[in-house]
Amino acid sequence: MRLVLVRHPQPDIAPGICYGRTDVVVSAAALSLVAGKLRQAGLPGTLPVYASPLTRCTALAGRLAVLPTLDARLAEMDFGAWEMQSWEAIPRAEVDAWAADLLHYRPGGGENVLEVADRVAAFRDELQASHHPEALLICHAGTIRLLRALHAGGSVEQAAQRAAASAHRIGYGEVIVLKD
Repeated sequence: MRLVLVRHPQPDIAPGICYGRTDVVVSAAALSLVAGKLRQAGLPGTLPVYASPLTRCTALAGRLAVLPTLDARLAEMDFGAWEMQSWEAIPRAEVDAWAADLLHYRPGGGENVLEVADRVAAFRDELQASHHPEALLICHAGTIRLLRALHAGGSVEQAAQRAAASAHRIGYGEVIVLKD
């Protein structure tokens, strides 16, 4: 299966804010920029489109004139009480506790990385069972990191560990293609 992964456009929010599962909007300019780039690349074409139900993803899918299949398993990690806080305002001891146990610690009391990996893996497995030769997914950096790690093989726990330990370098609107 070939997966075309697209990170949502840049949210209309101040830099340095933890916004994971919070449903933030994107600016019209950011939306137009990413949609135009995707159209120039011929996307979505005839690909089935799946999207996180968060507005920053559904707005892009709607701009591409597609009716996506929305799936909550593609949503970004829930950071609980950390949501909408400045990363600098989050107590250092809490960030250090997360760094010490990347898979099981629940940032802000929200989800842990292993739970997110389980739901993303369940989505991927269901998609593979559908026998679509390819699909377009509009989602989030955390989801994309997990899909890449799952694609590399191993157990869900191993993939979660790789994704959590990898540096976040996925740009807004970036397209990543995974091929079997």
